Amino acid sequence: MKNSTFIIAEIGTAHGGNFEKAVKLMDAAVEAGSDAVKFQWVYADEILHPNTGFVELPGGKVRLYDRFKALEVKSEFFKKCSDYARSKKVKFICSPFGLKSLEELLKIEPDYVKIASPELNHFPLLKALAEYRGEQKKNGKKAVPVIISSGVSELKDIQNAIGILGTEQITLLHCITFYPAPEDEYNLRVIKNLSKKFGIGCGVSDHSLDPVLVPCLAVSQGAKMIEKHITLSKETDGLDDPVALTAEQFGFMCHTVHQSDAVLRHYGAEQGEMEIIRQMGETYGKERVEKILGSGKKELAPSEKQNYGRTNRSLHFMNDMKAGEKIKNGDVAVLRTEKVLTPGISPKFLEEITGKTLKHEVKAGSGVNFEDFAE
Repeated sequence: MKNSTFIIAEIGTAHGGNFEKAVKLMDAAVEAGSDAVKFQWVYADEILHPNTGFVELPGGKVRLYDRFKALEVKSEFFKKCSDYARSKKVKFICSPFGLKSLEELLKIEPDYVKIASPELNHFPLLKALAEYRGEQKKNGKKAVPVIISSGVSELKDIQNAIGILGTEQITLLHCITFYPAPEDEYNLRVIKNLSKKFGIGCGVSDHSLDPVLVPCLAVSQGAKMIEKHITLSKETDGLDDPVALTAEQFGFMCHTVHQSDAVLRHYGAEQGEMEIIRQMGETYGKERVEKILGSGKKELAPSEKQNYGRTNRSLHFMNDMKAGEKIKNGDVAVLRTEKVLTPGISPKFLEEITGKTLKHEVKAGSGVNFEDFAE
């Protein structure tokens, strides 16, 4: 349909490595009305250090690294998911989290590559993807479209990522990286401003619990794409199941989003925006709707501030090392810090510190700092 918002059902790792469950999730997404299904290509070593800490799940407390390790599947799994999605006439989207998963993902030719919010500053990953897209264009092919999420980020982080990837075939999703994300913090007017600033289509990756509040207001602000998690049950132990929509809720979201599309088509962008806001105000209250729309200035949401620099990527030592040792390939990794470890310096310094000599011993998992090295 013309001027219809593109809706992504984020399956993520809710399949638990089971293809039959992945099929059920894809079927639910298709029946609900999604345009695409999205997966996450997980290798624990690309995301976390084993010493990262623990996570509380419905089944109990487990080591976060082990939880991610259990989600690893072979590349054939994603090829089967991709083939099945296309047989159902929906797009296949996947997030890589490092160079290995990116390389394997590109081999199966996804319809889109999604860069998740914590990887917005994974410079080696972004550069490798940019190089691949450049080679595609050199060979007369269309560059693979890329979606980038901008949760737990500042404007400079988005600028750096787009500086590497460019603006061709790029969609930017405004996001709050907090689970569940408070609707009142979404600041959805930023969608228009980001779209204008970078000259690209923007949308929202929504981790709030309400099925329609953020998505419909995002459409009023010019969102071209909506991403939201889907689950077969909120009671299962998937990492994102507690904040995901059930199939019925997802279908309701798709219906109301496309109703908002229809309002914009009928009234035009300016008057349609006011009409959607008016309708949402009648349901949720004018004051709350205005709070969700926000100032339009790109800044960290209050719920994100404590995690900035921790959820994002930084450099970490992989093993205990002694004073006098030189940094070799593999000694340092680009990882999410999370809550237990100490953040390191930016991933952009990875090449610069390779070959440097340690002036004191360091512990496995600790963040890399310039003070760790001899002059």
